Amino acid sequence: MLSASLAVALSSPALQAKTSQSASSESLTPAEIAAMKSGGETTVRKSGANAFSLPATNLPLTKRLDFSVGNSFFRNPWVQAPATTDARDGLGPLFNTNGCQNCHIKDGRGHPPAEGDSNAVSMLVRLSIPAVTDEQKRAIINDGVIPDPVYGGQLQDFSLEGAKPEGQIHIAYQDVPVKLADGEVVTLRKPTLTITDLNYGPMHADIMMSARVAPPMIGLGLLEQIPDATLEALAKQQQQDGQGVSGKINRVWDVAKQELVTGRFGWKAGQPTLMQQNAAAFNGDLGLTSELFPVENCTSSQTACTDLPNGGAPEVSHKVLTFVEFYSRHLAVPARRNVSDPLVVQGEKLFADIGCQSCHQTSLKTAPNTELPALSEQTIHPYTDLLLHDMGEGLADHRGEYLADGREWRTAPLWGLGYTQEVNGHTQYLHDGRARNTLEAILWHGGEAQASRDRVVHLSTAERKALLAFLDSL
Repeated sequence: MLSASLAVALSSPALQAKTSQSASSESLTPAEIAAMKSGGETTVRKSGANAFSLPATNLPLTKRLDFSVGNSFFRNPWVQAPATTDARDGLGPLFNTNGCQNCHIKDGRGHPPAEGDSNAVSMLVRLSIPAVTDEQKRAIINDGVIPDPVYGGQLQDFSLEGAKPEGQIHIAYQDVPVKLADGEVVTLRKPTLTITDLNYGPMHADIMMSARVAPPMIGLGLLEQIPDATLEALAKQQQQDGQGVSGKINRVWDVAKQELVTGRFGWKAGQPTLMQQNAAAFNGDLGLTSELFPVENCTSSQTACTDLPNGGAPEVSHKVLTFVEFYSRHLAVPARRNVSDPLVVQGEKLFADIGCQSCHQTSLKTAPNTELPALSEQTIHPYTDLLLHDMGEGLADHRGEYLADGREWRTAPLWGLGYTQEVNGHTQYLHDGRARNTLEAILWHGGEAQASRDRVVHLSTAERKALLAFLDSL
């Protein structure tokens, strides 16, 4: 059932004017209202820079304090220990940032450094080496990757005083022109990643690196509640369809359960739960220990981890982890816009006809969960199947993660896509931010998405405009 307050808001003339470029005076249909509710009953009606930062609409007032407390630990900077703010000390000694919001800017999307700039605060670089021995191959089952022996599994480009950062990240681009059927030429940019100023010696001779920008935080709690059976059914259906799309579930190590489970979060679905995703980010990005990751993110070559003061054991308490988990679970998805606009309607049909919906699933339903009633049994429109897909050589990072190989990526959710510019001030997409707009992101698709990508190339100018209008409505 649509709550009374949300039903009024979603059917009001003022909203209709905002959500239809034609500014039609006709009421939205029930189907259009349902389509607007990207996050089901959690959906919020908000535009502007804070569109990604609101709690779920159906979250009771009694729970909004927990959301606010989690927000404070997510937003505010952590500091070096010892400090009077002992609930938020223990930063580093090696880290990528001092606060979660520095990467997930306004709970939105990060971006790569500008060419020639080594400040990569909202982008990090994953590191690993090939598994050669049988012992290393077995280790991948539990750890997902084999980290570099000196620099670990992630490069930290900042440090506290008394330590040295591991290195500096640089991105350079090469132009890749793509000619569309109507004669327009779109210039893609192919990134080259280099690391300089290594302060702890050389990296492994066979080092594998993968640049990653921070993804948006909206709707993560809903994605966590999609049943495994739903994902298994999607993978099976894709194989049966015989259209060249064949997604698979990543199986990753759950630290709390001490077993392999379904992966959902991260660019390669390498984390199983929001609790573990958050704890891993605290450890890798901020250099903070927790009950899930009790060891500092330093190797034996980096003695600063033992020489400098820490913030206790653990530095992030169970209570803080729980508040941050609650916050990240209940960040709401803003409503779709322009759903009745004829151009958007045309674009939505093209989206389906081209085959994009094979991976970017329109509708999913969350599982019943009495402990998380706001997220329970919600029909949502995330435009993802949470499965791994071969995206071709153009997007390959040649770095595996659990069952994901170097060409495979989890389908990125598209909800909130049209809000990116107003929230983050840019439209840089894909795992490393190489695409400067939605069309560039589409044109980088290959592998299982090659046929759909080629259909986009052959659209007329008017059809392409409609497709992009639809994506901008999400």
